Amino acid sequence: MTADHDIAESAGPVGAAGPAVPAGSPGPAPAPRPPRRTAYGKETWKEIAFLLSNLLTALVGFVYAVTSVLLGVGLSVTVIGLPLLALGLGGARLIGRSERARARALLGVEIAEPSPLPSRGGFFGWLWTTLKDPVAWRTQLYGLIRLPWGIVTFVVALVSLIVLWPVLPFLARGLGNADRGMVRGLLSPSDELERRIAELESDRGVVVDTAAADLRRIERDLHDGAQARLVALAMGLGLAKEKLLDDPETAAAMVDEAHGEVKLALQELRDLARGIHPAVLTDRGLSAALSSVSARCTVPVKVNVDLSERPAEAIEGIAYFTVSELLQNVSKHARARSASVEVWRAKDRLLLQVRDDGAGGARFDGGTGLAGLAERLGAVDGLLVLDSPEGGPTVVTAELPWRSRPGT
Repeated sequence: MTADHDIAESAGPVGAAGPAVPAGSPGPAPAPRPPRRTAYGKETWKEIAFLLSNLLTALVGFVYAVTSVLLGVGLSVTVIGLPLLALGLGGARLIGRSERARARALLGVEIAEPSPLPSRGGFFGWLWTTLKDPVAWRTQLYGLIRLPWGIVTFVVALVSLIVLWPVLPFLARGLGNADRGMVRGLLSPSDELERRIAELESDRGVVVDTAAADLRRIERDLHDGAQARLVALAMGLGLAKEKLLDDPETAAAMVDEAHGEVKLALQELRDLARGIHPAVLTDRGLSAALSSVSARCTVPVKVNVDLSERPAEAIEGIAYFTVSELLQNVSKHARARSASVEVWRAKDRLLLQVRDDGAGGARFDGGTGLAGLAERLGAVDGLLVLDSPEGGPTVVTAELPWRSRPGT
């Protein structure tokens, strides 16, 4: 006897995007059917175990929800009522975590854990944040409505296990799917808001790490480059000053050498300033700046910037450094004969595309810095897409949010 594997989880997340299909292709191949499973297989027994354990967990959750809510609300006229209610809501979060773990282990439901509550303003900040926590309140509601359902599922599963075993797999599947719906509906994070908070927390860490790495790079370049050269220059000028009266010809030669060192130090400082924020980008915009950086590439680069206005300075800077790093990869790794850069705006997005006719095979874990570049773009709600089959060509597309300059 077999039963169709029609559980929603087996097909992946609803609405998940599949791989991109090139234009003109016949379209993606139809997704393979999920494997059939035996009626009394491992998954079925896990569902039965979940249904039988519903009674105990539902009883504990119901008693906890009723006790904590009634005690906190009933004593809210006193000074300890609201803190007790907040503590009860904090405990509800722990119950929700255990229920998600039980559903994950026995029903195969993968639900992300909600973000921890932010710590604000001492005791009263904690009190207010906890009392308005939607995750804890939904967990309390889950505990209240689960008691009758837990009794029903326990009785049905137990009776079916004894006298209705031929239809037990189908009953377990149906009741298990109802449990999956409850867990998803009441124990999931607060949908888009929770996901957005998690993304912002991750992006903030990336921004902080990137800024620290940039500061260390600037400090290292100054210390090892221009600073060392200026120290040598000062020593040379000091020696020339001492020889000025005794040996004018040697002093003149030393001054001439110091003049050359000054030129090299100035060039290093210009290169360092260009790495921080190039003057041509500030003065003439993205088109001129990208033309300048493409001229330093080891292969011919065609640049096409189609923008009716300049984006915000931060977005413009990120776009410049993104293209600059991608062209450095072309010079170092691509073995290409030519490359192209295109920049355009699509509604509220700024799109960059760097294409080369090199050997291909680029990967995010290939040591070319693409993974770090993708993290930097993700920190500002950007996106990096790589298409680099073996043999080429390589096409890297970056998306950035469009923000107009103030006053435009």
